[in-house]
Order: sequence, then structure tokens, then C-alpha cells
Amino acid sequence: MLAVLCLASTAAMAADLVPVADFARRMPLTDPSLSPDGQYVSMAYHDPDGKTHGLAIYRVGDMSKPVTLIKMPPYELPAGMIWASSTRLVVARGKVDGSIGRATYTGELMAIDVDGKNPDYLYGYEGYGKRAATRALDRGWGTIEGGPVQSNGHFYMRATEWDNQNKSTLYDVDAKTSTRKLMADIGLGGMNFMIDPTGNARFAFGTDDNFKWVVFHRDGNGWTRLPNSEEKQTFEPIAKVAGSDRIYAKFSPNGQGGQFVEQDEDGGNLKVIRKDDFSEVTSSGLWTPAPLRPFGTVSATGIPKATYIDPQAPVSKLHMALSQKFPGNFVSFVDFSEDGGQLMFKVAGDREPGRYMLIDTKTYKVTKLFDAVPWIDPAKMAERRPLRFKASDGTELEAILTFPKGKAESDLPMVLMPHGGPHGVSDDWFFDGDAQFLANRGYLVLQVNYRGSGGRGASFEQAGYLKWGTRIQEDLIDGVKWAIAERYADPKRVCVYGASFGGYSAMMTAIRAPGMFKCAVGYDGIYDLDMMYNKGDIKDRKFGRSYLTTVIGKDAADLAANSPDRLADKIDVPVFLVHGEDDQRAPFAQFKAMRAALEAAHKPYETLTKPDERHGFVKPENVEEFYNRLQAFLDKHIGEGRASTASAAP
Repeated sequence: MLAVLCLASTAAMAADLVPVADFARRMPLTDPSLSPDGQYVSMAYHDPDGKTHGLAIYRVGDMSKPVTLIKMPPYELPAGMIWASSTRLVVARGKVDGSIGRATYTGELMAIDVDGKNPDYLYGYEGYGKRAATRALDRGWGTIEGGPVQSNGHFYMRATEWDNQNKSTLYDVDAKTSTRKLMADIGLGGMNFMIDPTGNARFAFGTDDNFKWVVFHRDGNGWTRLPNSEEKQTFEPIAKVAGSDRIYAKFSPNGQGGQFVEQDEDGGNLKVIRKDDFSEVTSSGLWTPAPLRPFGTVSATGIPKATYIDPQAPVSKLHMALSQKFPGNFVSFVDFSEDGGQLMFKVAGDREPGRYMLIDTKTYKVTKLFDAVPWIDPAKMAERRPLRFKASDGTELEAILTFPKGKAESDLPMVLMPHGGPHGVSDDWFFDGDAQFLANRGYLVLQVNYRGSGGRGASFEQAGYLKWGTRIQEDLIDGVKWAIAERYADPKRVCVYGASFGGYSAMMTAIRAPGMFKCAVGYDGIYDLDMMYNKGDIKDRKFGRSYLTTVIGKDAADLAANSPDRLADKIDVPVFLVHGEDDQRAPFAQFKAMRAALEAAHKPYETLTKPDERHGFVKPENVEEFYNRLQAFLDKHIGEGRASTASAAP
């Protein structure tokens, strides 16, 4: 009987094996936005070639073919969109440096009619379009900051001039004529504005030149800095409370955890709506129709669960009903039509990459718009489980384990997968393509939100500053020790794989914990910290060098002591280095330095590099080759064939 059960289990696992090519494909459509009349959906379009993106507009009810499709130059994409009216869309241009790179704004804003006609250049330095002569005078960055409660063809734009970067200016812009009306300005660059339903900017907030969080309240024609908006408070005004002079806001008391509150504009009469000592609290995906106010909150860590500001409100009851209809997933409200009659919502979870649906809020008829990743079957995906453990110094950390489907949850071969960033970035419970690929191949995947990660307040994030090669790596290593102690992982079959900063961590954890790992994989990693001051695009960004000084420091000896290419002689495991030869974030020189160091130290290593690839491969054939090589490398060192050998080892 036991043999029969084992055979059945093996057959079930084989049936659930997903082709590598399915993990290598990119999402074709992302970031949907519903038009004010509920008739159209605009989206960022992603070509199968991996590097061509554009704008797609579909008519609701016919998602088979776009009404308008505009492709952009390679590695450019719509970084933000807003409907100025039901017939005109404003698009912020952006760039992305590969599949693991973040999209960054170019500072240019365009507008186009829903049928693709009357394109115009609203803000930026390129001299073309109907107003080329005047727009060529725009020497700065423009950003979409929102729009009026009732669409009127206008939107709100925040601009910062290149030759006056210590100023943020807010405009009301006519998306058809490009006419601008000054709404507010403040003598600090990079500030965001909270705008009330009447179109008045009530708060300005953001990070100043010293990387301190600041918040200002509108006081007549000027601004007054709030005394409690210090560096580790990160107080952020969210929206006006309906029918009052009060506001919703979120912040991290003393930079730790989070609170979502209701209060007077001056900070008085504070009422705590939700408090989480471990995690920040957000209202993301839980907003009403116009005039756009939060109706619920969710913590940034763990399995998301909505807490409602007023559980009896119709919008709260609607969210509850939809959540019950899609158990095991989280329902996010994406967009309402202006009259509130149509709601586009997203259903997503650890195994569900995302389904976008539309509901008529009068008849409650639900229709599916599209699947984010239609070729992935959620039933074949693995459970992701957020858990907590204590680091060696007693600090409580979050770990996310992805368990291979159909296997016992003990003594599993495990891959530690540190996230990139490192600061302000975090792993969460939702679908993760890399983790699902590895779990589908039989590996337990461990992700740790180490100090420096986002989602837990400024103090936790800043605790990783100047600790890239030390405390951050200790947190990751402590996570492996915890997974072993809990019997989730086989201590003799553990490897580490990471991308970007995760690639740095893959080398550094192997260096800091000799004997713990059997192999290490670095994908587009940083391996020489000092090189970041001389090569790569971080140094060229606004405040880039100040950022580097803040997070890694300038001491040459310290940088060398925490750079993997200077410590290659301490690596005691086989290494697999993967890199795009045109990477702008972690330039190819980083790969060359690490390879040379491994060569000089006579360490075993493999490589995979590709021309015309940047920070993360985008061409499906290259991604598929990488995944195949990654699987083969892991199988060789910690796969099923190594189980008996590992168990017999002393």
C-alpha cells in the first residue's frame, strides 16, 4: 500500500510540473485604469519580446482587441496614467532597466484621445507636438499628482525644474490645451501634495535633502512645518474625512510599526483607527468612489486582511461580499467609474497572480476583464506562508516560506532567496514568480524581510543603513538557522539565490556562514561596494551620491571588508554568476570583478551572460535558459539525487 501511495504522489507531482517557459513569460498587461464613464480601460502593454512596452486602451466588454495600441521605444513604458476625461488620457513616460529594475519617471507627460488621436506633449524637454515651441522651455521633471473629483479635462501636475531643484510646484493642467494654473509651490524638491476635494493643496510631504521625512500644512499662502513629522515618524496625510475638516493619515510612532488615524488638520483630537506594532498600516486597494476616501485598512506584513473604518458602510459590505466570493485571495478595489456604478477590482493571492474583474454596483453582476498571467493555473501553485522568528539579537523578523506542493513539510531542500533593494523593499505574501518556479521544482523557498526592508517603519529600514555586509546578512543567516531548527529545511541541502542586492547577499551569506550553504547564485548582483561611486546609474540620480554615503558609507576599508570580490577566498561553495551585459544599475564591471576574484582564488564557478540584457533578463528565451540553468545548478548540489548522500554525510 505504501508503494502505491508513493507512486500516486509522484504522479501527482509530475502532473503539476509547470513548463519552464510559462515562468519565463512576462505579463502582457499591467496597471489598468477605468475611464470616468466606465466604458474604457487603459493599461501598460508589454510585448512578448520582453523589452518593448506601450499604452493599450480597451473597450469594456471587448478585451479581445485594443481600441488604441501605441508602442514606445525599447525599455520605455507608461509609468503612470490618469483619465482627464472619459475621452482623454494623460500618460507619464518612464524607463525600466530590465525585469528586476524599477520603473523610473523621465519627467515627461503626454496626452492622447481614447481613439489614439490628438497626441500631445504636455510637459518635458523634447521639441515635438502641437506646442513644441513652448514645451521645449520645460527643463525639469513633471509628475501626475492626481485629478479633480469630477473629471473636467484637467489633471494635477507636480513639477521640479532642473535649475531649481529645491522647489516643488503644483499645477492644474488642461490636458487638451496644455494651459496651466498654479495651485501651490514649496521651497523643497520632491514633495508630494495632499489635495482636498475642492482642489486645494492642504499638505506637502516627502524627504528633504538630508533624507529626513518632513510634512508641511498649508497656512494661508505659506506652509508650516508640522513639529511631529520627524525623520522616524513618517507621518503621511491621506485624505479628507467626508463632511468635516478632519483628515485620515498614517504614520509610524517612533518609526516603528504603524497607525492609521483620523485627526484634525493641526493634529488634534487624534483617533486611532488601526494600530500594528509590527507592521505599517495602509489603505491600499480600499478606497471609495469619488470623492475618493479610504474605507478600510490592511497591514503591510502577513496575510492581508481588511479592517473596515465603518463595517456598516455599503462600500465595506460590498468588499466583504466580494472577499467571501474569492476565498484565499485578497480583493483590491482598483477604480470606480465617476458615478460609482462600475467598479474594477483585482483578485490576487499567493497562488493567484491576479484577475481583474468588473462589477455593476447596482445589479451586482460580475464579469471578468482579464487574467494578469492567464497561462498560470493557481491550482498548481504552492502555498506561501508568512511566519515570524527571532533574530540572534532578539529582534522579531518576518519570513515567508513557499512550500513545494505535494511534499511533506520537513527536511526539505531549501533555497534562501534574499530580496533586492535593499531599503524600502520587502517580500510579501502575494504571488512570486521566482519562488513559485523553485517550489514547483521541489524546493522550499525562504525569504526574509531583514533589517533595511520596507513595510515596518523608518527605524526598521534605517537599521540596515551601513549594515549591508553585517547585520543584514546575519538576519538572513538567522532565518536559515530558524528554518533548520523548525525542521522545515534539511541542513545539508541549502543554497542561496538572489538578484540585485540579493545577488550581493548570495555571496555575502556564503562568506559570513561557512559550511551553511552548498551553492550560491548571484543574478545581476553588486559585488564591489566602492565601484558604486564610479559605475552604475545610482550615482547619477538626484541625491544618488548622498544616498550611497548614507547607506554604505565612504570608508574605503569598510567598503572593502564588505565587498564579496575582496573576500572571494572565503567562499567555500560553487558559485553561479548571471548578468546582463548592458546592465545600468549593476554594471557588467561588477560581474567582471567577481569573476576575476573567484578565478584568482581558484574557486569553482559557472557563468551565464547575455548581450542586450540589462538589470534582469527580459527576452523570454534568455529567461528560460536562465531558469533551466538555475534548476540544473540547484539539482546538482541539493536536489533529490543529493538527498541520500547528504543524509549519509557526517
